[in-house]
Parts: sequence; structure tokens; C-alpha cells
Amino acid sequence: MMEYPKPTVLIVDDARENIKILAGLLADDEIRVIFAVSGQAALDKVEREPVDLILLDVVMPDMDGYEVCRRLKADHRFRDIPVIFVTGRDSGEDEELGLSLGAIDYITKPFRSSVVRIRVQNHLNLRRLQQTLERLAITDPLTGVGNRRYFLDHIRLAQQRSEQNGASFTLIMLDLDHFKLINDGFGHDVGDTALMEIAHYCRVRLRPSDLFCRYGGEEFVVLLPDTGLHEGKIIAEQLLHGIGALEIAAQDLALHLTASFGVAQIEPGESYSSVLIRADQALYRAKQYGRNRVESDPDEKNN
Repeated sequence: MMEYPKPTVLIVDDARENIKILAGLLADDEIRVIFAVSGQAALDKVEREPVDLILLDVVMPDMDGYEVCRRLKADHRFRDIPVIFVTGRDSGEDEELGLSLGAIDYITKPFRSSVVRIRVQNHLNLRRLQQTLERLAITDPLTGVGNRRYFLDHIRLAQQRSEQNGASFTLIMLDLDHFKLINDGFGHDVGDTALMEIAHYCRVRLRPSDLFCRYGGEEFVVLLPDTGLHEGKIIAEQLLHGIGALEIAAQDLALHLTASFGVAQIEPGESYSSVLIRADQALYRAKQYGRNRVESDPDEKNN
């Protein structure tokens, strides 16, 4: 079951009394309330911490609510945060403008406290549903790690960073050896258990900045940011030995699996698809040379 932190609602209003009233309506054990007293302060706030919903006044001295909404919706990081205008401007044109800018609701003052609470809770529930669907779309349902789509999105970003500031990364591809024999000999339940345990082992052994995903079948990928080829091979060797030491329960037996690894570091100007191909070629060589080993492209001889 997916767990989420307490949702955070940002109240934006230059009148502190209005903030106090709204915060009093919403603050409870299920909602965390934060506030900003200007448009720029609101933009600074969403830069610093996650926000699930924004209650936004329109009339403010430095930057009105419409401009705040425009800037939020123009930024890919924040465009999905739901915005509700809470304002004394009650003309149809004002409401139409607010909704056309991307707000999901428009509440006019004076408002009924019960209506505000219900609308906020409804939009928070929709936000949570959206987050659940987004997470399911990028998560491998068996192992709980990122799926192929999630990995490809991140390696594209890693390539962009490499082009912009020269940041390097190394890629590891690993494939479990003779995995079909496990499924055929002991059943897919045992095979699924093996995949889950190996994925959990790798995820907890890797660094917090590393990305571990299931690429497909019994194949996994690791994205190592700011990591050179030599260090990447060391990490691959550690995972190789750790996977080999795992015991997978199968009936009355304890199975030991091995894996083959291919490692490649992105080169200046190289595309992410090219480094993927080189890592896959190194993995293929590891299979050819006897499995349960680490190969790299280019081949790096240990001193």
C-alpha cells in the first residue's frame, strides 16, 4: 500500500487576518498549513518545499495572484500543483480569467467555512489520486523499483546535465544468469521471489543518489551520477558478490543465483542511447565469457 505524507496547503494572502481565518479552518491532524504574505514569497516557498495545494488571493501589492498562477503554470516543476483562488473579486470575468490561467477552483468572499473545507479536501483527494496514478505509471509492480519508462526519463535528464555542465555518469546493466531454469524448475512464484529479493538487496546497497530500475524480465539497470568507469566497476563487483551470497527459498532448498554485468561511462557528446548500447554490449561479453562476471566498455584492465 502506498503511503503519503500529510498534505501541505499553502495560503497566500497579504492580509494576515485572512491567513489566520483560513488556517483555522484547515489546520488539523490531516493537513499541514503554511503561508506566504506576497506573491514572490509564495514562489520562493514552492521552490523550497513540496506543496500539494495553493489557496491564492488575487489582490496583492507586489505581484497579483493571476501573475503568481501564470508563473507556476509556466514552470514544469510546479504546473501540476492545484491552485484555488480565494478572493473578494466576484465578477464573472475575474472567475473566467482565473480558471483560464489554470486554477482548478475560484472561491469568492465572503465564503462559507464548510464549503471551503469540503472543496479543499476534494481537491486534495484528487491530487492524491493523480500522484498514485503517476507513481504506478513509473513503478515496476513486482519489485517496487522504477520501471523502464522511469529509467529512460532519468537517463535523458542525466545526458542533458552532461551536455550542460560536463557532469559524468556511469551505467550498469545486469542480467540474472540462467533465470529461465529457476522459473521452469521451481515455478514462477520462486522466480518472482528471487526478483523481489535481488531488487531489494541492490536498492538498499546502492548510494542514495544512484537510480536502480527494472529494465525488463530479469534485467536491471543502475544509473550512477558523478561516477567514473573504474568506480562503477567496483560497485558492480560489490553487487555481483552480494547477489551471489543471497539465499532464495525454494521448497526445501536455498537457491543461489548469479548475475552478469556490463558497465559503460558516458563520453563527451555521447547520446544516452549510445551509452546504453555500449553497456549492453559489455553485458553480452560477460555472458559470452562465462557469466557471473563484470565487463566494461571500453574494457578497463585492473592494475
